[in-house]
Amino acid sequence: MYAEPSDDTGNILRESMVIESPERRLMQLGPQALNLIELIAIVLGTPTDPLPATHLLAQLKSLPKVKARSVKELAAMGHGITPTRAQRLLAALELGERLREPKETPVRIKSPADAADLLRDMAYLEQEQMRVVLLDTKNNVIDTTTIYVGSVNTTVIRIAELMRAAVRVNATAILIAHNHPSGDPTPSPEDVAVTSEIVKASKLLDIDCLDHIVIGEAGKFVSLKERGLGFGN
Repeated sequence: MYAEPSDDTGNILRESMVIESPERRLMQLGPQALNLIELIAIVLGTPTDPLPATHLLAQLKSLPKVKARSVKELAAMGHGITPTRAQRLLAALELGERLREPKETPVRIKSPADAADLLRDMAYLEQEQMRVVLLDTKNNVIDTTTIYVGSVNTTVIRIAELMRAAVRVNATAILIAHNHPSGDPTPSPEDVAVTSEIVKASKLLDIDCLDHIVIGEAGKFVSLKERGLGFGN
């Protein structure tokens, strides 16, 4: 007969199994001791079931692509990814993104490249989105706000709503940016028309519109101001 394990042996086995759980290792060793699947599983609230996290990464390949999806899109993937879990995950990713933002030293926009770097996550969006970067007198970033999701054209974008964000925080300058999900940042006639309307509106409010950046695939962007599009006298 096999010997029955003693109570001490059973306790040791149970303790070793608990220590091996992602939650216990997080407590004992810190989050750096966990792999990506385990970290996502904890955020989703499924630390002992890696299937939802594994399926998520298998489908979307990277965290930037996960962050670019909406709650509804993530929940539609199934495999245990409920709307509540999707909300938790997107909130955690946003916290991580904000953690990277320097707080002691303000972000200053000195060139189109600075703006494109600030908004680099837009290269991964699968739907067109327009954002406004709100700036102070030294071109330091006050805030960045998403003002529209969908095709960018003058018939759907209400310029007044765009300018309201700047007025609300007393911004003295703004910078507009939107992405082309196709990956090609070449400005369209609609992009130029929108830029012209925004520039006119900003002048009426004595707010300087510094530029309109079109972001394509990672690393590619176009400055409409550099090309003289929409910024005529």
